[in-house]
Amino acid sequence: MAGVQPPPLRSLDDFLLTSARFAVPDVRDLDRWNNRIINNLLYYQSNYFLSALILLLTVGYMRPFQLLVGGVVVTLLFLGFVWAAENQAPIRRFRRNHPSISVFAILLVSYLLISVLGGVAVFLFGIAFPILMVLVHASVRLRSLKNKLENKLESIGLKRTPMGILLEALGQEQEAGS
Repeated sequence: MAGVQPPPLRSLDDFLLTSARFAVPDVRDLDRWNNRIINNLLYYQSNYFLSALILLLTVGYMRPFQLLVGGVVVTLLFLGFVWAAENQAPIRRFRRNHPSISVFAILLVSYLLISVLGGVAVFLFGIAFPILMVLVHASVRLRSLKNKLENKLESIGLKRTPMGILLEALGQEQEAGS
């Protein structure tokens, strides 16, 4: 993890309020939509992590044990998926060609395991809702010139961030910055 730099927290005005521009993505052009999501994930990653942390802390305050169980299950499944993708060529190709389906598969298997263990509501509100919130914002937020410049620095390797590492683990490193 040496050389990993957390990006700055973007202003609330840039993230959600007056200077933020939003538009429904063109669902017919999946490559462009995927590019928008990945670049927004890289640019607003500190804001997304903070938002998800606030939701996790809220749910964790109300149901700490169930949130812990849910977090452990999702983390183990994610790490297992990354390990399998690194060691199995068919899974690696599937991860690279269908990143959204891969994330949804991890969440679905997590949901099924947690439903067996209990704590489905904690999973939905503590884990799945923050991920849904982040993906919706990243899908509808239009990119600015500053966003594009920051993502170019990330894509050419001048900066290494936590979201960049996560996207790389999901097989999306080639999409970032394009």
